[in-house]
Amino acid sequence: MTDSYERHFRFYDNREKYLLFVSTCSEKQVISERVAMEIRGLQPVPPALRVFDAGMGDGTVLTRIMRDLHRQYPTVPFLIVGKEISQEDIRISLEKMADRFYEHPLTVLVLTNMLYSEAPWLRPRSNAMRARLNWLEAPLEGSTASEFDEQIGDLEQRVQDWWKTTPSERTGNPLYVTPSVLVIFRKDHEWPLAPVIPQKGVPHHEYDLVIAAQPFRARLTAKVKVRNVLAPLARSLAPGGCMVVIQSTGKDPGMEIIRGVWPGEAPFLTPRQELLRELSSQLGDSQPELRYLSYPDSRARFRYELRLPPSELETNISTSTLLAAWNAATYVAQIEDERLRPAMSRGDYIDVTSQVLKKYRGLWFTDESFKVARAA
Repeated sequence: MTDSYERHFRFYDNREKYLLFVSTCSEKQVISERVAMEIRGLQPVPPALRVFDAGMGDGTVLTRIMRDLHRQYPTVPFLIVGKEISQEDIRISLEKMADRFYEHPLTVLVLTNMLYSEAPWLRPRSNAMRARLNWLEAPLEGSTASEFDEQIGDLEQRVQDWWKTTPSERTGNPLYVTPSVLVIFRKDHEWPLAPVIPQKGVPHHEYDLVIAAQPFRARLTAKVKVRNVLAPLARSLAPGGCMVVIQSTGKDPGMEIIRGVWPGEAPFLTPRQELLRELSSQLGDSQPELRYLSYPDSRARFRYELRLPPSELETNISTSTLLAAWNAATYVAQIEDERLRPAMSRGDYIDVTSQVLKKYRGLWFTDESFKVARAA
């Protein structure tokens, strides 16, 4: 892997590819269902059930999980912390939250742009960044979703000002300019939520559920993925808490499309067993209470699909469907733009995509999940 490759590849920062992928594929829904399987085993203790989403994206998974949590724990206060560096994703996520505050009034929603090693504790590592930390409590007035939505919309300018990024000199990936935290809750429930609302400078946060769905670039080594992402998240687990990790496997028709254009392509180099071994190696001595749960393939693996009209495969496949399938395959495989352009200029990618769609009468992708749990 070259330095140039690392510098220019920011698949998660490409809005067009991301939005087309999430609107044409069922991954968000299926991931939500997979995470929901773990909710019934949670063991929350007062003052709240605490959830950390290690990459909110557009908020689809998190809002689905919040609905399921309300069904399971309708009277329990929630502390929901979401990490997301994308300004646009924060805006879209906030647009989905008014109904959550209406259905579950005992909710404290916290959004931050900090690093994985900082975000669970809402505290920058360096003294310089702690001094610059932006922190805002935004109590919502009223009692209706419409009122909440209007006030949440008023935060947009704050998000634009605070969620600015700069490219890393080493990797080109976006980094925050200023660490920022938004704390949102209903003012009419501020008194019972007082023990739950985070306080600036107080880093004592542990979580009953950590969601880590596609939190890293596929081609990174297991050592880097664990050191920079999974190990800090595992350290943030409360007694009895669990972290659910989900990643792509490449064991699917989507990968056939990729190898039809780039033979020998192998972006998914760290299966769950390797990540769990690396987690145990890095954390075993310092965190002996952690348990690393792999599960057999029959439980760990699951698939999601490209949404296609039933009639689409009965006749000629439309250009829009072919482009959606190609986008999904290249997005999942994290193919960078500088490699896409010459491939698309040749035109054979359309034939390859069409052949795979006809062969399987559709297109699907296979993810896998594993869990890290902390003993109660």
